[in-house]
Amino acid sequence: MHEPQSHAAISQSAIWRQLQEQAGEIKKRHLSELFAENAGRAQRFSLELPEFLLDYSKNHLDEAALVNLLRLAKEADLEQWRADFFAGKPINATEGRPVLHPALRGGLAQDLVVGGESVTELAEAELERLKKFVVLLHNGDLTSYTGKRITDVVNLGVGGSHLGPQTAIEALRAHRKGDVAVHFVSNVDGAQLTDVLAGLDAESTLFIVSSKTFTTSETMTNARSALKWLQRVAPEASFESLRQAHFVAVTSSPDKALQFGVLPERTFRFWDWVGGRFSLWSAIGLPIAIACGFETFRALLDGAASMDRHFREAPLEENAPVIMALLSVWYCTFMGYPAHAVLPYEQALHMLPAYLQQADMESNGKSTTRAGDEVDYATGPLIWGQTGINGQHAFYQYLHQSPEVVPADFIGSVAPGHDLEGHHEILLANMFAQSQALMNGVDAESVERELAAKGLSADEIKRLAPFKVHRGGKPSNTILLKELSPHSLGALIALYEHKIFAQGVILQIYSFDQWGVELGKGLANKLEPKLASGDLAGEDGSTVQLIEYYRRVKTGAVTPAEPSAVEMAESAGEQA
Repeated sequence: MHEPQSHAAISQSAIWRQLQEQAGEIKKRHLSELFAENAGRAQRFSLELPEFLLDYSKNHLDEAALVNLLRLAKEADLEQWRADFFAGKPINATEGRPVLHPALRGGLAQDLVVGGESVTELAEAELERLKKFVVLLHNGDLTSYTGKRITDVVNLGVGGSHLGPQTAIEALRAHRKGDVAVHFVSNVDGAQLTDVLAGLDAESTLFIVSSKTFTTSETMTNARSALKWLQRVAPEASFESLRQAHFVAVTSSPDKALQFGVLPERTFRFWDWVGGRFSLWSAIGLPIAIACGFETFRALLDGAASMDRHFREAPLEENAPVIMALLSVWYCTFMGYPAHAVLPYEQALHMLPAYLQQADMESNGKSTTRAGDEVDYATGPLIWGQTGINGQHAFYQYLHQSPEVVPADFIGSVAPGHDLEGHHEILLANMFAQSQALMNGVDAESVERELAAKGLSADEIKRLAPFKVHRGGKPSNTILLKELSPHSLGALIALYEHKIFAQGVILQIYSFDQWGVELGKGLANKLEPKLASGDLAGEDGSTVQLIEYYRRVKTGAVTPAEPSAVEMAESAGEQA
């Protein structure tokens, strides 16, 4: 694996100190000033790619700051890390693995051999198996244990095993194909599985168990419950026949899928060089191919591959993922803005904020450098958001008038995904207006003129004006797609994937492990039997109290905080 040119903390470099000074200065300047100084600012701070326009002109950024941010990327050796990434070097060093999700979509410059096997050949062979399976399903040739046609598919998976596929299916709603309905169950809360199964016919339902290790507690619990559901409605069938006819596995551990009872020909594989949150391009994307057709899934992969080429080949100053990564570092690390909003003005992208929460925060929510030292700076931001119009009527008040600054990504498309007249123009006008309002705000003088024009008295104007002032100066990017298609969706998701990687390199952290997730999983496995046993020795006081309360309520025992039925009756009598 490539070693950085120096093990010195990047936060101790001269360029880091220069950027700290620049950040402090440019924060004092209003965005409207920057536009007033440069009539060509919008064109200068924009990138046009085949799929979209990235306008990053509404940011606290000038030429000097951009030059130094690009120098920071050079100081962090980003170009070499990028080369190592595409060369299959084990850049996921804490787990000793390469990171090769671009190989799943044809995004490598050349084929690589990992573990003695061509990754391109592995990926293409598995895609061909997926294609054949989807054709069988759509043609009605895939049947249940009774010979009935499969009409519903339930994907059982959590995290990357559901967020990616479900986000893509929702985004590609206009590209649905066939009459097989796809459902998702991710939560171990049995209410979700119960709700999904309530409307399904067991004889025509297929389950996809998506788990990289095939040991994920939540997913395997749901899989076992799904099997029991089948058994209840088909008591004459054996567990073996139900597993073989009604279950498909997607995993990097095919031996465990076989132990569960899934047939080898219905077990689809991906590999340990594919991280879960970057796995929708693999067989994990089977639900996408089922819902939208294999050709649509292929177009999604092709779009991501086009972004791979852009990220791999474009110089840093013209590289969309790099620019977005530098802006995120600029705001979160240097300016102290800890959150970032994702605001799609496209109903089909309503799940994108949730998807990016996992992709970004699980990757860069780290506090240890690659050298094993604790960071002395902020790393990845908190990612949040929802569709723009709904957000305008929920939290945009906070964005506009709170003293906090939340940089944002506005995402929309030129072409609507429907044929309703007038709707899309209103939608886009709102998106453009909101980014403009966040940038410019409204000063006191303008507010006073507006109120005077409405005939308010001087006293009324003086009283109301402070409440209507918007400071503005709130930064944002706008990503304007030509259309939301399978190809452009692939490019958009890959844009954020590479942005996340580039940001991690600059911050000197490892973006492809997730030890914080593993800690919680391990503790949950240890506590689960204690809910039944009550053996709480060695646990902290709060955990003891919570589990004891759970056990008392579950067994029907009256807790000290709750009046008994007798006490309630006596109290009612006294009040009477």
